[in-house]
Amino acid sequence: MDVATLLDPADSALVVIAGVVAAFLGIEIFRFQRHKHALIKIPIRIHVNGSRGKSSVTRLIGAAMRKTSMVVVTKTTGTAPRFILPDGCELSIFRAGKPNIIEQLRVVARARKEGAHVLVAECMAVTPEYIATLEDKIICSTLGVITNIREDHLDVMGPTLYDVAVNIAKSLPTRGKAFTAEKKWFNVLESEAKKKGTELVSVEGGAVSDLEMDGFSYMEHKENVAVALAVANSLGVAREKALAGMYSAQPDPGVLRETAVRMEKGTLHFFNALAANDPDSTLLIWNMACARRKGKRIAVLILRSDRIQRTEGFGRLVGSALNADLYIVAGSSVSFVITSLKKKGVGMDRIIALHNPKPETVLNALTKESGSDTVAVAMGNIVGLGEDFVRSIQALAVCRKEDSK
Repeated sequence: MDVATLLDPADSALVVIAGVVAAFLGIEIFRFQRHKHALIKIPIRIHVNGSRGKSSVTRLIGAAMRKTSMVVVTKTTGTAPRFILPDGCELSIFRAGKPNIIEQLRVVARARKEGAHVLVAECMAVTPEYIATLEDKIICSTLGVITNIREDHLDVMGPTLYDVAVNIAKSLPTRGKAFTAEKKWFNVLESEAKKKGTELVSVEGGAVSDLEMDGFSYMEHKENVAVALAVANSLGVAREKALAGMYSAQPDPGVLRETAVRMEKGTLHFFNALAANDPDSTLLIWNMACARRKGKRIAVLILRSDRIQRTEGFGRLVGSALNADLYIVAGSSVSFVITSLKKKGVGMDRIIALHNPKPETVLNALTKESGSDTVAVAMGNIVGLGEDFVRSIQALAVCRKEDSK
């Protein structure tokens, strides 16, 4: 006679449930132990976090480390998630649903399978609890990076930038070493690092020369390069060797590039800053673009109804710190930005409002205003309208180039 026959149906059900729970816990304990074993086999684990530039810095560090004799794998979570193999080849990461930090368990397992000595992983969490879990349970980094602190994801990391700094610092290693190019909130990050027994090193973007930046085929930020060089140097990689690796590496799909479009009387110099998301980073790119090229300055704002907080941030930026000759405001919540511009004395003769337009409508508005040399920067949101608009600009550039042959 088995145990179930001695129990009433309710008790039998409890026994079954208890058995299932025990089996589940056993499996999870086994998975966790296997994961811990994989981590031990990867001696250098670098966790990259921050508001902006995470994907770029992750790629730069990985590229620099591949110039050594060590086996290096890299995982980015940016515009398009990628697993970068030791030889530099990239694998796209398929997701059936929304991003989930459990994905990093598979990343660690694959890195171990590749025989990696170094794992460079971009932080893929934004909520404080998940950031802590990702670092303390999954990555367990030996070396950390915080690129910067910017006004983004305030709904889950905020409400203030102080909160953002404290929460991003949850990705720092315990009793390790970390690097950051953040200046304004460095003291907060350093205080949080000390709580974890970690040394935080401040990095200066000015330590990278203009000549060294000329080696990149795209527009990179000095701060990103400086942080990556500092990490490489701490691991014994010579500066020249690290830079050579960075120059030859494939950049993130969302990297800042200039697209030149031939017009009748000049050139439209288009810069895609849609991946920047926050006002501070966007302003930095705007200033870089305007310093790089001269001409009529057009700001193209792409807005989304589900990013109201971001829209408010751009509303405060444009017309003041970011002063353009013309503003093309497209998407949702257009009236909010227009009202903000008017309050700052910007007349409607300098504003083109496009309520929920098609990508070609935005393109036509831009090209119509770009008869002579023009500098145009797209900002706001890349998902949806933004991505389609950028593709239309790139297609036009190719078409005009072919026509000129």
